[in-house]
Amino acid sequence: MKRKTIDIIIAPLITEKSTELKEKKRLLCFKVHRDANKIEIKKAVEELFKTRVEYVRVLNYNGKMKRFGRFTGQRSDWKKAYVKLKEDAKMVEYIEVV
Repeated sequence: MKRKTIDIIIAPLITEKSTELKEKKRLLCFKVHRDANKIEIKKAVEELFKTRVEYVRVLNYNGKMKRFGRFTGQRSDWKKAYVKLKEDAKMVEYIEVV
């Protein structure tokens, strides 16, 4: 199934660690679609942000079991992608919602 570029990248992950990686190592961190592979993620970032990507690393996270009173539930599984930009590529600036 062919996914649209906008569906592959769900959101940027903005944490202390990801901000430091962005500034020092040119690594961007995104929450991505669970079925997306590295090639699709690379193409999506290059198309959306008009930049050049060197490589992509992905991590799969399993949802945690959580208690809701006397009931148990599970959070959804998700995937994180670290995207390394090439040295001569422009850095991506996120738009922050106030």
